Order: sequence, then C-alpha cells, then structure tokens
Amino acid sequence: MSGTKKESHWIPLADLMTVLMVIFLFMSISYMALVQKKQKEQNQIFKDYEESKIALYNELKEVFKNDFKKWNLKLDEDLSIKFINPQVLFPEGQSEITPYFKDILVDFLPKYLSVVLQKKYEDKIAEIRIEGHTNTKPIGLSNDAYIDNMKLSQDRARNVLAFLRTQDCFNKLNSNEKDRLQYWLTANGLSFGRTVDNEFKLTYDSRKQIDNDKSRRVEFRIVTTSEAIINEALKNIEEQ
Repeated sequence: MSGTKKESHWIPLADLMTVLMVIFLFMSISYMALVQKKQKEQNQIFKDYEESKIALYNELKEVFKNDFKKWNLKLDEDLSIKFINPQVLFPEGQSEITPYFKDILVDFLPKYLSVVLQKKYEDKIAEIRIEGHTNTKPIGLSNDAYIDNMKLSQDRARNVLAFLRTQDCFNKLNSNEKDRLQYWLTANGLSFGRTVDNEFKLTYDSRKQIDNDKSRRVEFRIVTTSEAIINEALKNIEEQ
C-alpha cells in the first residue's frame, strides 16, 4: 500500500520534469531562431550598405571617366572626389574661386548631382561634405598658422557651396530634391589637419613627407547612412 502511494507520488513529478524540459527546449530553439533571424537581417543590412557604396563609386567613376585627367580629379573608394590641381582652384592664400575652376564646376556639378540625387540613394546618403584643405604654409595673419588656414579652408569650402547654389542644376531641382540636397550639403574647412603625401595618402597614416601642392585641395565627400540604417533596423527587429 505504501509502495503504491510512493509510486503515485513520483509519476506526476517525473511528468512535470519532462514538461519543463520540453518547455526549456522550445525556449532554446526559439531563442536560437531569433538570433539567427537577427543575424541574417544584420548581414543583409551590411550587404545592402556595401552594395550601395560600390554602386555609388561605380556610377561616379562612369560619369566622370572622361574628366579625371582633364580636370585633375581623383575618386577614392571612400566616395570622395578630389580636385587636386591647386593652380586652378584658388589663388595662393585666398578664398575666391578662379574663373577656370568655375568653368570646371559648371560642368562637374550637374553630373555629380545626377548621381547622388537618384531616388535609390535617398536613404543611403547622410551627408555630402564640401571640404577645403590647405597646405602648411603660414598666411601671415596671426601667430597660429593652423587657425589662419582653418578660416581660409572654411571660406574656400563655403564659396564652392555658394557657387553651387547659383547654378541652374541646383535652381531647377524640384522642392523635394532641393530640400534633400540642402539637408545633405555642408561646407567644412579642415586647415592642414589632413595633409597628403605625393601619393595622395593622408600623412597622418602614411607618416611620409607632406606634399604641400597636393594637400591644397577641395573634396566632395559622400558620407553614407550605414550606422543610422543599422541602428534603425536593429530597433525594428527588437520591436517585432
């Protein structure tokens, strides 16, 4: 009789343990499936970002294929286009755009905007920076050559941006395109903080001698929305 009671007591407990193990197993499988889903979606985000970056690079390369030598342009994989002939950009120590550089910009800007303003890149671009860079030569305004050149580089970048806004390629944009471009565009003066060597590599990284001629340049740099896209996607995954 006592044996029967003991047996009837342990059978439900064994069943309970089995149920708990099954629940734990399903929880583990569900968690693993969720992790795999998140990882798959994150991988897709990185893939889309990389494909967009490559597409932008290839389109810019194609649009300007006949202009790189003619205008002394350099396109880097970081989506920056450099105007690298200092003689056509600005007079030494000044911020006014030369007539020759204006002629180049008149042709350059419509082609550039035709690429970046495509609908497919609307959520892939976070910023388009017009960057002004100077060489290390002091311009004699104060005792701090870096600050003097910072103002000079900022004025040069701002003048390029101002010139863009006077062009038909900007004024003929529809309101959505104009708003988008105004949201993206910034004018950045970087003084001689990012000088380059004779191979156009940043001297901060290469540790090679500064090429003052090549360092005096203007760049159009596209900053993509990779980080914002990834964060938003992860937020959406968590909310599901």
